[in-house]
Amino acid sequence: MATEKSPEELFAEREKRFNDVIALRKPDRIPVLVLFTLFTAKYAGIPFDEDMGHAEKCMEGNFITNMAFQPDLASPTLFFGPMLAAVDFKQLKWPGHGLPPDSSYQFVEGEYMNPDEYDHYLFDPTDFMIRRYWPRVMGKLGAFQQLQPLHQIISHYMGVNMGFLPFGLPEVGQALEAMKKAGEETLAALPHIVGNLERLKAAGLPTYFASATQAPFDTIGDYFRGTKGLMIDMYRRPDKVVKMCEKLLPIMLDYGIGGCRATGVPRINIPLHKGSEGFMSQEQFKRFYWPTLRELLIGLIKAGIVPVVWFQGEYTSRLEIIKDIPPGAALYWFESVDPVKAEKVLKETVAIKGLFPMSLLVTGTTADVKSCCKKLIDTLGRDGGYVMGPAAGSLEDAKIENVRAMFEFTREYGVY
Repeated sequence: MATEKSPEELFAEREKRFNDVIALRKPDRIPVLVLFTLFTAKYAGIPFDEDMGHAEKCMEGNFITNMAFQPDLASPTLFFGPMLAAVDFKQLKWPGHGLPPDSSYQFVEGEYMNPDEYDHYLFDPTDFMIRRYWPRVMGKLGAFQQLQPLHQIISHYMGVNMGFLPFGLPEVGQALEAMKKAGEETLAALPHIVGNLERLKAAGLPTYFASATQAPFDTIGDYFRGTKGLMIDMYRRPDKVVKMCEKLLPIMLDYGIGGCRATGVPRINIPLHKGSEGFMSQEQFKRFYWPTLRELLIGLIKAGIVPVVWFQGEYTSRLEIIKDIPPGAALYWFESVDPVKAEKVLKETVAIKGLFPMSLLVTGTTADVKSCCKKLIDTLGRDGGYVMGPAAGSLEDAKIENVRAMFEFTREYGVY
């Protein structure tokens, strides 16, 4: 009679299975990894607005769902409601805050940096963020527009004396109070977030990733210039775009490494939004997008971190370009790519995840799910180097029985 494995043995087994796939070795079986997001609230019976508003409920739902489905690495969860509400954050809407209580969250893209402000950011990113960007994306920090340029508040006594004058204004004081409130909300949530990671580990489940960073180009497009603004900038001010990508590179690298060090999880999520075939040409990809993304990936790998790069959109034409990274060190999570070509081009460089259609999890039958799993395993998982998972990252609309079928079939059929 087989003895039941201890949590410590399960933890080590799962870490080894994932690490074998990343290193392009054949594991004992194909891992299954998902990003549950609000699916955990759905599965645990927690209203979405309560999940986003109460850290204890959010983490409990995450633990219940991970324990029920037993992914090879536990799916992280998102919790941000009270922190963002404290500063009136405008770039995101979530259930109960700008959206119906039973909906998912939505990003609000816009031009939060004007086209003539590239030089301000390039000269002093911190000053631009505090005095220009924060007031535009956080309603309660609007008074920071009245601050002196931060580089002018020098150690000379006159600089300190006059530079701090705006901090005596009531509206600036109110902005600082809003930041304090956001900090207090974060401190209140932190024990639940950290406690959930520890609880999962104690149950034998390593965490998939607990931090994220972005491609510099995406950072400009998502948060500063917006898609339309950045597409125009590639033609009207291309050198500024390249310089800002280069300026952002060490910032995004430091942010990514810092997050991994703080959580102790040596894997990081990098969702790619604007490098696909539908957004830019091949030449534009090679000039604006890939150079700093590649340097970001290499920097993370050198720091001992596994980048989980989520290629959103179609990337078949980019395969020969994106294979130029150190082999056996990253995971490429694809939404849309020719699986046969991807396996041929990338098999000696990087492991592949995804390509399971989200539509099938939402509208298909369990038989449909099993058939698709078999096809993906037969195509991509014959010799290792493949991780089963949905093409997209949000599962709240998926049928619970279909998600369960994807897990169960892969565990049974994907054994080497």
